[in-house]
Amino acid sequence: MTTVRDLQAMAGDEQITMLTAYDAVTAGIAEGAGVDVILVGDSMGNAVLGYDDTLPVTVDEMASRVAAVARGTDETLVVADMPFLSFGADEGESVRNCGRMLKEAGANAVKLESGPHTLSLTERLSDLGIPVMAHLGLTPQSVNQTGYTQQANDREEAEQILELARAHEDAGAFALVVEHVPANLAAQVTEAIDIPTIGIGAGGDCDGQVLVFTDVVGLAASSPPFAEQFGDVRSEMHGAISDYVDAVESGEFPGDEHASTSEELDDLY
Repeated sequence: MTTVRDLQAMAGDEQITMLTAYDAVTAGIAEGAGVDVILVGDSMGNAVLGYDDTLPVTVDEMASRVAAVARGTDETLVVADMPFLSFGADEGESVRNCGRMLKEAGANAVKLESGPHTLSLTERLSDLGIPVMAHLGLTPQSVNQTGYTQQANDREEAEQILELARAHEDAGAFALVVEHVPANLAAQVTEAIDIPTIGIGAGGDCDGQVLVFTDVVGLAASSPPFAEQFGDVRSEMHGAISDYVDAVESGEFPGDEHASTSEELDDLY
């Protein structure tokens, strides 16, 4: 079983691969393909649940999806992404919500979209044995303040991210996601801290990379400019479903090989 210490040992030695997943089937495929970390992201909101963004995702929805991913994996590190307002308002409630992801759902760690307000919580969770992955740069839960544009393009914001990265390491975070910031800033953050950095839209100098599953396999209708579609699952699914519809409508499916009969029932009606 991959642990947070295993992940930390990889930093600077081999690239860490992280991918989102929201169900047992996808998680099992990701594990079989060699992914190091599965993030059960609040990106489920717009990726698979039909919301416009991540904000409506609830703690119950996250717990259900985390449990499914945990059941679908044996060795991969599973990280639960804490939804909007599940942390930060009250420390006790924040701790209970995060603890639930490990105690009830089977996650190995939680991820917090971070800022000055998450430093004390990160320390508290770490003290309680709940590993914390921090997240700086573009934080989608702040979409109403920042939008989805690249962050930290000026020196003041970049210095703040560097300072917060160091502070969250000191608070006990075991890793840091750096999202949609200039690549040279992400490189300097990676150099400045000892915990692994995992980039998304942050260049190639981080200790690892993360992308959303639907982008990687080509299931999403569109992807952000920093993502890459490594397959075309959307077209494959469309083709398979279209073939099914055609086969049913034409009478080709089901055939004799798809059913069985019982002679004792021939004269039932």
